[in-house]
Amino acid sequence: MKDDPLTDILTLASAQCVEVGILVAGGSWALRFPPPRKIKFVAVVKGDCWLSLEGQGAPLRVMTGDVFVLPAERGFVLAGDLNAAQADGAGMFLDAPDRTVEVGDGDDFFAVGAHIALDPKRGALLSEVLPPLLHVGSDSSEASAMRWLLDQLVREVAADRPGAVLASRQLAQLLCVQVVRSYLEASGPQLVGWLRALGDERIAPALRLMHREPGRAWQLGELAKEVAMSRTSFATRFKSIAGVPPLTYLQGLRMRFAEHALREGSMSVSELGLSLGYSSESAFSNAFKRSAGMAPKRYRSMFAKMDRSRSRQGHAPARSSALA
Repeated sequence: MKDDPLTDILTLASAQCVEVGILVAGGSWALRFPPPRKIKFVAVVKGDCWLSLEGQGAPLRVMTGDVFVLPAERGFVLAGDLNAAQADGAGMFLDAPDRTVEVGDGDDFFAVGAHIALDPKRGALLSEVLPPLLHVGSDSSEASAMRWLLDQLVREVAADRPGAVLASRQLAQLLCVQVVRSYLEASGPQLVGWLRALGDERIAPALRLMHREPGRAWQLGELAKEVAMSRTSFATRFKSIAGVPPLTYLQGLRMRFAEHALREGSMSVSELGLSLGYSSESAFSNAFKRSAGMAPKRYRSMFAKMDRSRSRQGHAPARSSALA
């Protein structure tokens, strides 16, 4: 769907699950984790626990069927007992060859975790507009879909079947999308940026138009007419909700699409510039250089060298904890 802004943003941010892990606990226990370098996703399959996030105030009680995502780099504690001594959760997971950690006494708590890695630069499109904590209760409108995905994810993690690693990563990514959808439904005016614009009935149609045809020479009046608003009202509303003027958003979108195409595709710089609405290769190159700090051809060459380097190293992902 070329006019789906959320899909575009997730694609541009290169969001992907890079690790999945399991925590089994019981009795009196507590695990301390350092700030994650990736977006953290945790789903409670059985039992309940406390989640204490650095700088977030009172601990949150997380129940069976709940899902939470930690987009910010903040340390956190998972505990069955807030008064229990806090063990080093990250260290325990590093020493767990099967990605499963058992702590405490018993198995009345079971959780699945995943790391969502984003492109270091373009990932800010997503991470910067999310709050430090996304919590979706089991009784939310998205609960049934998430429960199904969660069940499939647990099956893949537990099974030793061909393709299990790939399947578990994709299922965890889908579950993360469901969490974002639920957050959009539950949140109101406190949202900022394009995430808030997605849920605005007047601005969202214009957003979809720009994502559907980023290379079209959109004019402010044309976009305003498409959503049945005056130029002034549309421009004011768009900026107050999305944080930037409409055409500034369009320019940024074109540059993000250009970066993605240069890294992942084979289209020539001239063809790419024309597809994004630039009248010449030089016009596109100048715009891209202002945005990325380098010419398109140099940008493509730099990432091609990085890809070759990763290929020579076998592109083996470092072992890490999905809950750490």
